[in-house]
Amino acid sequence: MELENLKDASDIASFAEAVKKGLGKNQGLYFPKKLPTFDDIETLLAKPFVERSIEILSTLIGDELPQDTLKGIVERAFMFPAPLVKVTDNIYSLELYHGPTLAFKDFGGRFMAQTLTEIAKGEKITILTATSGDTGAAVAHAFHGIENIDVVILYPKGKISQLQEKLFTTLGGNIHTVAIEADFDACQQLVKTAFDDVDVRVGLHLNSANSINISRLVAQVCYYFEALAQLTVEQRKDVVVSVPSGNFGNLTAGMIAKVMGLPISHFVAATNLNDTVPRYLKTGEWQPKSTIATLSNAMDVSQPNNWPRIEAIIEQGYLDKSVLSGDTVDEEYTQVAMRQLAQLGYVSEPHAAIAYKALVRNMEPGQTGIFLGTAHPAKFRETVENVLGQPISLPQPLADCVGKESFSVEIANDYAALKAHLFALLG
Repeated sequence: MELENLKDASDIASFAEAVKKGLGKNQGLYFPKKLPTFDDIETLLAKPFVERSIEILSTLIGDELPQDTLKGIVERAFMFPAPLVKVTDNIYSLELYHGPTLAFKDFGGRFMAQTLTEIAKGEKITILTATSGDTGAAVAHAFHGIENIDVVILYPKGKISQLQEKLFTTLGGNIHTVAIEADFDACQQLVKTAFDDVDVRVGLHLNSANSINISRLVAQVCYYFEALAQLTVEQRKDVVVSVPSGNFGNLTAGMIAKVMGLPISHFVAATNLNDTVPRYLKTGEWQPKSTIATLSNAMDVSQPNNWPRIEAIIEQGYLDKSVLSGDTVDEEYTQVAMRQLAQLGYVSEPHAAIAYKALVRNMEPGQTGIFLGTAHPAKFRETVENVLGQPISLPQPLADCVGKESFSVEIANDYAALKAHLFALLG
């Protein structure tokens, strides 16, 4: 797999190099120089999830990982299902929250942990990543206890749910968590600044586990194939997929799946009030605003890191821009959508509810719609109970961590303070 830096075409990396580096020069994202395609999608869709995923990832990555190694990585990473649950006659939820931290990021986080462990072969590595909610838990649990790999997670203080926070701040060991007195975009910028700092990048053997890392991105391609595999051949003829979008890694993976031949007719980028992309798709002007705190906090991102990859897919001629539309769902309609889903017998949290509302708005008669359920409703228990007026029980992974002590430290939005903390912790 040959990848190029979207900010510097001379910066070429293999899959292994890109996984270990995370970001390229000038904070550039790595992206495949050529995306492969499948000739026989129906045969591929007929295979079991893990077997199909091995074939997809082998086709994407090439021969850098021996087949037996890749097979073991996928089997260990994808140990849980991604069921497509019927909500109405023509609308389904792809539930991606049946992994250990109850969020879609378990797929990418676990695949990255297994892959990086294999590639690093015992070298010392520091994972530095920012989270708007679910990345932190997925990455923390995926890497917890792995020798020679330390994980530092930055998150916006007071801007993620308490249950989300408990899932990754209570592990300790090689997992280090830092509450930053700012929003997610500021946390993300601190990570980028650290990667530009040679002292930190080289001195601490820095890597990132955000969706900017190519290993997380390719893993997510697999569950789009799994979604359509659970539809009938007739239903696959005209499918619209609505993706709750914050940093836009999830949507990028879906569009890669389409390039590879998966028959998705249209994508909807569903956002909350942090609507930089929907506005851009309508006006052609990229104008990020200050980040707004919403009920769907994992999508409180006004400068999505993965957007350049989506632009590359369109600009390089893989897909026409008409396959993508954007839709903004405000706080009132987020709650309306949650109640509408509950009336249909489906309990959802704010992010999936936004995707559902945007899907309904953008579907045409005769189409089959899929919206992505990216987190278990219990991760947003307080919000869900307040909106629906009914209690929901905690699944075991959440119940187990509620009473545990948090090991987080608090730091101001100040790079010098963060750098000093990193070297005191790991230097």
